[in-house]
Amino acid sequence: MKTLFLALLMAGAATSAIAADLPTRKGYPVAPQPMYAPAFTWGGLYVGINGGYAYGDMSNTNFANPNGGVIGGTLGYNWQMGQIVFGAEGDFDYAFTKRSNTYAFTTGNLAYAGGNSYETNWITTERLRLGYAVDRALFYVTGGYAGMSTRASTFDVNTGYSNSQDGWRSGGAIGAGVEYAFTNNISAKAEYLWLPMEDKTYWSGTPYQETNKLDVNLFRVGLNYKF
Repeated sequence: MKTLFLALLMAGAATSAIAADLPTRKGYPVAPQPMYAPAFTWGGLYVGINGGYAYGDMSNTNFANPNGGVIGGTLGYNWQMGQIVFGAEGDFDYAFTKRSNTYAFTTGNLAYAGGNSYETNWITTERLRLGYAVDRALFYVTGGYAGMSTRASTFDVNTGYSNSQDGWRSGGAIGAGVEYAFTNNISAKAEYLWLPMEDKTYWSGTPYQETNKLDVNLFRVGLNYKF
């Protein structure tokens, strides 16, 4: 009996030794997966600041072309599908555009001579944008509504006539631009907008009456923050 017990004990020990030499069935340790930054997208809400230069082109008028700087803010939202980016954008800018001029003309036997000035105080646009994204660069066209507040003044040194007229001119906005995202949240843009405005009549019912045309060329750069 003792002999049998010793034989079983030795057999168990030998089996354990052989099993220890066999390859393990446990898998190799899994290497940690690398962390990837989320893909950049133009989609989302953004706010920004902008500034630039506005040049007014007036015709059929005694006024000179108003021109000067602009500065203001921007609010917009983009949707992106593949490389196509569609969005809506609005802005409101204060304009330092003013120009003074002198005039002289005769009607019958009467001579008129004096000075006038024309200025644009505020410019706003509400537009749609359609763009094509190349990674972090966005090339876009845009169009929509434009409006501006204006102030016209005149004074005739011969007759003593003087008048000032404030008004709002509405029109369209057509343009194009490019925007580049330096980070996932911050981007910079440069754009050109052509603003053809409605005709407007000044000094109605007087010898100075005129209905003039106004187109504005607007060059701007901006910095946006996307949420």
